[in-house]
Amino acid sequence: MKEIPGPAGRSGSEGDGAGPGGRGRPGPSRERPEGIRAPPDRIRGILLDLDGVLYVGDRPVPGAREALDQLRERGIPVRFLSNSTRRSRASVADRLRGLGFPVREQEILTPAVAAAALLSREGKSAFLLTTGDTHRDFEDAGVPRTGDDPGAVVVGDAGDRFTYGLLNRAMRMVLSGASLMALERDRTWMGADGAMLSAGPFVAALEYATGKEALCVGKPSPGFFAAALEGLGVPPESAAMVGDDVETDVGGAQRCGIRGILVRTGKFREETLARSGITPDLVIDSVAELSTIF
Repeated sequence: MKEIPGPAGRSGSEGDGAGPGGRGRPGPSRERPEGIRAPPDRIRGILLDLDGVLYVGDRPVPGAREALDQLRERGIPVRFLSNSTRRSRASVADRLRGLGFPVREQEILTPAVAAAALLSREGKSAFLLTTGDTHRDFEDAGVPRTGDDPGAVVVGDAGDRFTYGLLNRAMRMVLSGASLMALERDRTWMGADGAMLSAGPFVAALEYATGKEALCVGKPSPGFFAAALEGLGVPPESAAMVGDDVETDVGGAQRCGIRGILVRTGKFREETLARSGITPDLVIDSVAELSTIF
């Protein structure tokens, strides 16, 4: 998997627990968050995943709004990192506000925003394999959308739009020379009624069919984390990423030198953590506990 380079961070091959075979730090604390509580002054910025962390389905996680308010009161800057590719950044902001989270649009970073910025710099057109109003972020960045000889095939979570015909069309575009770009590579996300297929399985299918490797622009891409850190205004070692995906959120952050905090909400599963080969800096029951840590 190709990724946009990001900040110099810890490498999984160095045995820090960021990947299979790493020696890792001591196992995640289950009761007392000493791993982070000991040096709280070193954490000067928080990156928060959204779905599964602040809310699940249409319900805020209990205590999440209060925890966010307390972080802001203590002067700790926050950025919201979503791998959701069904909504534009403006729609993500509207959704959060509707759930009671006061956010500014500029505090949110999504894969579509990152991809649109990259394609705009490269002067490329795009064929979007997405759903919802994600296309608005590409329009705002001035990226032409086309179904005829695009510069890039951009794959997100297209939901029920993922049909044989559409995937076959995308495959032919890539075989004809278009680059393959993955907005994200998550396997699943947690919907209101259970686990849902995300974009990752379909990206993998196109890679297999075309023999070409997709460029990932969302989490766990180092470039995505680098853009978030720029918004926070803090170096990697002074930031913590809070998420429910041990591989995408925690592992991706740790490889960039950012502390990774895993929550037991959303898609979290004990068995997934056990077989991941990743050692989070901390495992907490929910984002509500952040107010007791920082």
